[in-house]
Amino acid sequence: MFLQKRLTSLQNKLKENNMDAILITSPVSRVYITGFTGTAGYGIVMQSGAFLFTDFRYTQQAREQAKHFNVIEFQGNPLDSINSLLKDHTIRKLGFEDKDVTYAQFEQFKDKMNAVRLEHVGSIIEDLRVIKDEQEIQKMREAARIADLGFKHILGYVKPGMTENDVALELEYFMKRNGAKGLSFETIAASGVRSSLPHGVASMKKIEKGDLLTLDFGCIFEGYCSDMTRTIGIGALDDKQKQIYKIVLEAQMKALDAITAGKTGTEIDKIARDIITDYGYGSQFGHGLGHGVGLEIHEAPRLSVAGENKLKKGMVVTVEPGIYIEGFGGVRIEDMVVVTDSGIDNLTSSTKELLII
Repeated sequence: MFLQKRLTSLQNKLKENNMDAILITSPVSRVYITGFTGTAGYGIVMQSGAFLFTDFRYTQQAREQAKHFNVIEFQGNPLDSINSLLKDHTIRKLGFEDKDVTYAQFEQFKDKMNAVRLEHVGSIIEDLRVIKDEQEIQKMREAARIADLGFKHILGYVKPGMTENDVALELEYFMKRNGAKGLSFETIAASGVRSSLPHGVASMKKIEKGDLLTLDFGCIFEGYCSDMTRTIGIGALDDKQKQIYKIVLEAQMKALDAITAGKTGTEIDKIARDIITDYGYGSQFGHGLGHGVGLEIHEAPRLSVAGENKLKKGMVVTVEPGIYIEGFGGVRIEDMVVVTDSGIDNLTSSTKELLII
């Protein structure tokens, strides 16, 4: 049902843009529109037809997953088979995913499909993906649940003397053992002065008493990502560390409370940014407040100073303010939420109380 709706929506977009067909090359777009998860294939969607080209290795899988597509097995160069189909259906105007196609590939397309006019489609498929349907939200809810379980597990595991890498590996192993297909991104585990690195991936640094430890991680469930961040204390923290945590938490909670369909990403970003700035740490919050999540870990929309597009019901975004002080450390707190007409549905359930272990 959901795949059929996505296909129909794309076909409607083709009609609106007076385009005969679109060539799908992006693996992410291919999964989203066809349901096919194999690693090799091209999609051709016409205003009144849909075709999936793949090779012998994936033909059976494609027929099982891409129920609304005619599966064509190619041998040799797939562009020859695609070109033959385009001629049979008298396709004159063919869209291509310019954000995915390299210049070399574009030249190949022009050479092999010289009877069609190639036109870039910009973000036509990304614009469809930005609103998640209920099936997508359920998959992301499960990915977030696994990540929450991982955080709970790691709280009972981490101890002074362990390396950041020890903690990251345990967290990753736990999530995979509990249903995750993979990681949304390389796990960030940054302690002590390294916690001032917004993307401080795990290192061999030992975690020490008095450290702030920032954990930013997520997992993939049935193709969909989760993303969360928590910062915890190792042993006793000083007053400045506690104050920074309190400021970041206040900024995050106020931003979460303000999210609703119809507001822009810029408006939400400003709420958190103004709070952090008023406390004197504006220059230590240098990234956007959040981003969309889905089949990819970074998608539209953006919650940032440049996030001018309005939020809509069904968008899934992160809310992750932070303060990062070089030579001292940093704090970030992040939830992943679904935008609703009246607010949010928070997919992240882990406590945001300052935990000291």
